Amino acid sequence: MPLEYKGINLDCGYRTDIVVEGRVLVEVKAIESVAAVHEAQLLTYLRLTGCRVGLILNFFVPIMKQGIIRRVL
Repeated sequence: MPLEYKGINLDCGYRTDIVVEGRVLVEVKAIESVAAVHEAQLLTYLRLTGCRVGLILNFFVPIMKQGIIRRVL
């Protein structure tokens, strides 16, 4: 994802995992527990892309239902 600040394109772009039809942003993780920094990362990506809904999918859980976190701007 390119990053533009005050009309200047910056080389330090961000990498989103999955963007679904420009509406839903999905971050894929495989970590023991989702920390606040991961949720902050998702919210930053949501603001930059203009998407309203974001999901963190953590595959390091016994039941996938426990590894889904949904955030809305």
